[in-house]
Amino acid sequence: MTLDFIKMTGAGNDFILADNRAGNIALTREQVARLCHRQFGIGADGLMLLVPCRSGKADWAWQFYNSDGSDAEMCGNGARCFARFIQKTTGWPRPEVTFETVAGVISARFEGERVTVRLTPPHGFRPAERVPTSAGELEVSSLNTGVPHAVVFVPDADRAMVQQLGAELRFHPHFKPRGTNVNFVEVKGPSHIRVRTYERGVEGETLACGTGVTAAAIIASRIHGFAPPIRVQVQGGDELRVAFADSGDAIADVDLNGPATFVYTGRIEL
Repeated sequence: MTLDFIKMTGAGNDFILADNRAGNIALTREQVARLCHRQFGIGADGLMLLVPCRSGKADWAWQFYNSDGSDAEMCGNGARCFARFIQKTTGWPRPEVTFETVAGVISARFEGERVTVRLTPPHGFRPAERVPTSAGELEVSSLNTGVPHAVVFVPDADRAMVQQLGAELRFHPHFKPRGTNVNFVEVKGPSHIRVRTYERGVEGETLACGTGVTAAAIIASRIHGFAPPIRVQVQGGDELRVAFADSGDAIADVDLNGPATFVYTGRIEL
């Protein structure tokens, strides 16, 4: 079996995308993991398949896998890439498109090489909880922005122990049974933060994480009183923007804006 694919990146978060509208692609967890392997495959943080939306709730739908081959609910950077993949692959003529994910229906608006995605409403805000770790007791806030995220504010993101503490918090009993993604956040100025993320399913740091950026921006707004939109610098060097409406009781109209770039097309034997 051969797989035709497009490699894309959203602020350094990279993905393999393929057209499965005909339903001919059936990948095992092991095949996905091998395709995403950076030494033995194409190399990516995740893989997405374009499929018809069977529920009728959106224009299209995705099948989305983490780089370890496990199913993934949502990915903000991946959503931007997926929207442009739809546009390119199907010849989508309209300035907006919707697609169904496990986390809900996502809408996307095209702005040249940048895309704004309207994410599902976040939930489960837990501010400033004390969590014991090998580095001492940490103050950790958490929010689900389609997938669970923990946020730790640090004075200098460059010196954050992303791999060590990220892995520890990702599997920490405090976040059982599903675990969590972990974001280390440095405040750069009013409504301006820098974020480094340890991603669940990748089991390491990625150059950007859209849902993590969103969680970090909303938590920074609530804890530090920042007004949206929030500018977010990610490890890959790009700047993302997060806008939202916060009534105090609920957060709505969450928009994530950033680049979605085609890298190359290819064909690989499975």
